[in-house]
Amino acid sequence: MELLIAMSVLILALPLGYLLAWLCKDEIVQGRKWFKIISLLSFVFGVILIFYNLTASFTLLFISISTLVSLVKSFDKKFVK
Repeated sequence: MELLIAMSVLILALPLGYLLAWLCKDEIVQGRKWFKIISLLSFVFGVILIFYNLTASFTLLFISISTLVSLVKSFDKKFVK
């Protein structure tokens, strides 16, 4: 049951990523390097921690998904203008 709740909370990372990308349109292109680093590190450590601490793992995966959305939107020419 807890796993189902955690997975449903991970889905909320998508709209949050879009919201953060929209709020930070002027800084999103300059932050591509940092978005890549944050997303990669949080994904790797989130997968590693899945066996040790489920709460920390899902927190890191949430961060990874939301920054990945911002990274993808930074390459969208219509979005950034």
